[in-house]
Amino acid sequence: MKEFYLNTVDINEWREKVRVGDKIYLSGIVYTARDAAHKLIFDAINNNKNLPFDIKNAVIYFAGPTPTPQGKAIGSCGPTTSSRMDSYSPTLYDMGLSCTIGKGPRNSDVIASIKKNKALYLCALGGAGALSARCITDCEIIAYDFLGCESMKKITFKNFPLFVGIDSKGNSLLK
Repeated sequence: MKEFYLNTVDINEWREKVRVGDKIYLSGIVYTARDAAHKLIFDAINNNKNLPFDIKNAVIYFAGPTPTPQGKAIGSCGPTTSSRMDSYSPTLYDMGLSCTIGKGPRNSDVIASIKKNKALYLCALGGAGALSARCITDCEIIAYDFLGCESMKKITFKNFPLFVGIDSKGNSLLK
């Protein structure tokens, strides 16, 4: 297992090079979306409407940050259980999504889509949302503000600690 300091801007250069278990310190733009936001994203897809972000080579973090305390960029921001987004993920990977971040295993359809699209699934440490928030330097609501904590946000990671749960070849650490 190796350790990498990587940026989302360069994801096409490294997503096929990292392997299951590798530790990644990720920097760059990431979008948050949980269950309710995924449902609205799919409503947009099914109605041929524009998405609130450019999905090509994007990274989605399955998280719903808590309200932002004064003087901070974001509130607590830990991962949610990824399997709740399994019904949506294959389509999003097929549309150009390069990576998802969450916690827990993914189903066989998601793993097959990750392999097919040479994408990734990265895992964040569950239960450490306040600590994880220290690695987020900016947060902006970009869609679905009526969802509160589950609104879709554009956040900026700075050396956010993750590990490769499923690599671009479909190898899974979480079987």
